[in-house]
Amino acid sequence: MIKTDVLIIGAGPTGLFTVFEAGLLKLKCHLIDALPQPGGQCSEIYPKKPIYDIPAFPEILAGKLVDNLMEQIKPFEPGFTLGERAEKLDKQEDGSFIVTTNKGTQHHAPVVVIAGGLGSFEPRKPPISNIGDFEDKGVAYMVKDPEVYRNKKVVIAGGGDSALDWAIFLADVASEVSLVHRRNEFRGALDSVEKASELAKLGKIKLFTEAEVKRLYGDDHLEAVVIKHNDSEKGETYVEVDNFIPLFGLSPKLGPIGDWGLEIERNAIKVNNAKDYQTNIPGVFAIGDVNTYEGKLKLILSGFHEAAVMCQYAYQIINPGKRFVMKYTTVGGVEGFDGSKKVAKKEVVQSIS
Repeated sequence: MIKTDVLIIGAGPTGLFTVFEAGLLKLKCHLIDALPQPGGQCSEIYPKKPIYDIPAFPEILAGKLVDNLMEQIKPFEPGFTLGERAEKLDKQEDGSFIVTTNKGTQHHAPVVVIAGGLGSFEPRKPPISNIGDFEDKGVAYMVKDPEVYRNKKVVIAGGGDSALDWAIFLADVASEVSLVHRRNEFRGALDSVEKASELAKLGKIKLFTEAEVKRLYGDDHLEAVVIKHNDSEKGETYVEVDNFIPLFGLSPKLGPIGDWGLEIERNAIKVNNAKDYQTNIPGVFAIGDVNTYEGKLKLILSGFHEAAVMCQYAYQIINPGKRFVMKYTTVGGVEGFDGSKKVAKKEVVQSIS
């Protein structure tokens, strides 16, 4: 059994920053995430997308933000249980908790922090009757490793940023890229739309607008798709493919966490924002996009703030009756569990005689 001071469910930006804030209070953290790597959506869905509302960073790629957070928390030596989903929450007689994953890994902690973003995600699938037959056999709902598509014929469906960005990226990886969108106008960033249009003129992307993928064909693996055009005169187009990637977004689901007895409001966990972001279960907190309260803003910045406040109250649960004097890091520095210490250099002021 894994024992820690603070058990964090969700290793996205908010969960990672919680490790830093807890570390300043000398609290050890362990994180659980269903994804195979830290970073949440920033790593899994849009690592190359720029973020513009992180303080002190006019622009930073989502993947780079995760890298920076991992570097920031390194001195506090957090533990990770990755590729496993938190399934069960059992409260113990002493008020602590045991959280068990879908693979049976047990974690014991006096404080549990749910920082699972919008929860677990399920892809929005297009209404194609046999699409399930080709999942992991040529059909994927997100791009995890672009090299899988090296020298392959790929059809991407969708009209948002993900569809545009991956069509542009895979144009230099795949042997053939087709982008299918049911409308003529795309919902993505203007520069991405312009770049995709330019690549289409150069013959590096085949654009099918006002059209939809309607049928899939193949034996043990996907071999072809049929694209139906809105214009009845154009009819249908049969396209030989190796891979079909429908990118219609993801639907957030709380998953097993929704059965833990937490107070849920509009698929989010209700918390006490006037004090500590604690849920209706004492000792269980919810921070970041997964929580809700009056005036809630779903921003990474808000999650960082909630993490800092929450850790102060988590400290009191873990160390009852013990007072911790909060100091600015510019004064107290940052002392890691690995023995490292960062302190600000003191200015030497010489008196004038």
